[in-house]
Amino acid sequence: MRAFVAAVFAFLYLPIGLLVLFSFNAGRNASEIVGFSTKWYGTALANPFLTEALRNSLIVASSSALLAAIFGTAAALGLSRVGPRTRLVFDALFGAALVVPGVVIGIATLVALVQVFAFANPLLAAIWPGDAPPRLGLGYGSIIAAHGLFSMALVTMIVRARLGSLSRDLVEASSDLYATPFTTFRSIVLPQIFPAILAGLLLAFTFSFDDFIVAFFVAGPQTTLPIYVFASIRRGVTPEINAIATLVLVASVLMVLLAQFLLRKRR
Repeated sequence: MRAFVAAVFAFLYLPIGLLVLFSFNAGRNASEIVGFSTKWYGTALANPFLTEALRNSLIVASSSALLAAIFGTAAALGLSRVGPRTRLVFDALFGAALVVPGVVIGIATLVALVQVFAFANPLLAAIWPGDAPPRLGLGYGSIIAAHGLFSMALVTMIVRARLGSLSRDLVEASSDLYATPFTTFRSIVLPQIFPAILAGLLLAFTFSFDDFIVAFFVAGPQTTLPIYVFASIRRGVTPEINAIATLVLVASVLMVLLAQFLLRKRR
């Protein structure tokens, strides 16, 4: 059994280790190491197309993670006050949102957005007072909305788990002392669930920053970092691409480790 587990982990992580190793290759051939160098990291960060894609990914990931944290926390608080049957239904829906393949979510989101644009753009043209009404289309908004929706399910489940471990004694004591519901939430509930909210936000940021499948369908003219990497490897894998992938890997691992630390934190 130990040998089997070791073989599985080797199969999963040895290719990632080789990618990191070849990112320090001094030569241009990505499959042959001729020396050690960090020049490809400088080359990657000096690429204007790469920096623009990185900026787009940071904007999308930050915005969608913030929206997911706000609405996911609100959904978790609402579910904690409904009946067990209703809660079971919504828990199943949120769980399904996490296990549905990304290609299905991407196609469904694209179809839904096209229908919304087809309805909203003529309406805006009819009611807009000027000659150049705004026109809705794919771009930042569509990616942020798509990522925020499926990340919200993750945040909701994390915060729900934290709410389930809280004792109701403090909340009831706060009510007995004539505190308003908002004061109880701000002084009692929020400090205890804040580590879970922050952990959910970091995981949502990581999921959005790394996502390619959903973004590929709804990005429109915008290019995120995963889309740029995919377009680049179609011309062949280079040490520059390995350097980009290594940077993304390090950032993602740090985010996940920080999120795990916050999930274990107890106030």
